[in-house]
Amino acid sequence: MLIGLGIIALLALLIATKSFKIVGQAEVLVIERLGKFNRLARSGFNVLIPFIERPRPIDVRYFEADVNGVKKITSGSTSRIDLREQVLNFPSQPVITKDNVTIDIDAVLYYRIADPQKATYSIQNLPYALETLTRTTLRNIVGDMELDQTLASRDLINKKMREVIEEASIGWGVDVTRVELQAIEPPRDIQQSMELVMRAERERRAAVTNAEASKRAAILESEGLREAQVRKAEGEKEAAVLRAQGLAEARLAMANAEAEAIQRIANSLPEGQAAMYLLGLKYLEALPHVAQGKGSTIFLPAEATGVLGALGGMKELLAKAGNAAQGNPGTTREPATPPPGGYQQPRPTARATLRNPDEER
Repeated sequence: MLIGLGIIALLALLIATKSFKIVGQAEVLVIERLGKFNRLARSGFNVLIPFIERPRPIDVRYFEADVNGVKKITSGSTSRIDLREQVLNFPSQPVITKDNVTIDIDAVLYYRIADPQKATYSIQNLPYALETLTRTTLRNIVGDMELDQTLASRDLINKKMREVIEEASIGWGVDVTRVELQAIEPPRDIQQSMELVMRAERERRAAVTNAEASKRAAILESEGLREAQVRKAEGEKEAAVLRAQGLAEARLAMANAEAEAIQRIANSLPEGQAAMYLLGLKYLEALPHVAQGKGSTIFLPAEATGVLGALGGMKELLAKAGNAAQGNPGTTREPATPPPGGYQQPRPTARATLRNPDEER
């Protein structure tokens, strides 16, 4: 009796397990009735007919890395189809470029199941089919490009791969959202050559930069020198102008002072004596210059003696002028007594003798 009850309880549990399904959010179940597609079990509580209806499983693949960093692919199957965006990552693959260089490219694919029925019945192994399609598409695209173009055209490769894969997988009920190239690794010798080229290019850029800097420095130095010379010339010009103005003002002041002095001399002397006075001064000023020559004897003309005699009476003339200005009659000088018989000796030519100190020795 107890054994029978236990068997009935087990059968009831088995029936309940097969009949009642709770589907999570963003998940669906493909329900088959007697081996034929019947419906999709959405998220929530769903009741199935035991032994008549059952969920259809699909294959899945996971790319994982263990604790040692070793990457591996895990395959399996599940009856719950995830409607969220999924990542399909697979190991890098060798690809030959147009210029016959073998490179390793690691790509990753992002997709989302838009139609669970097509994803279940239109393709036998959806992850493996997407992986294979990605590999072949990548080889076709990179095979038409050279190495340098491949390294510099990641966005272009991603765009082309997405277009080709999406067009091919649209019948599988899959929506490809993006395709990305994680890494492109050329061979070791190619990498060394690229490093040498990169180093040479950087050295060339450094040389060009240094040359540009030297050129700029030379230009700035020449511009600075030119500006300094221009400013120096302008300063010298202004200084010359100021010196000329100062010299002109000085000469004008000296001329005014000399004119005032001459006017005062003319006012101090009797009429007609000022010219004689000034002429005598000029003779006296010129006399030392005349005596600077090597000769020791100087002959003066007879007319010069009159001038020199006139200079002798300058003191008396100045005294008279001063007394006249003060109102004092002063002392009147008597004329010289002529020699007997009224005869005057002619005045000889004046002779001035300058002795050379070396001859006296």
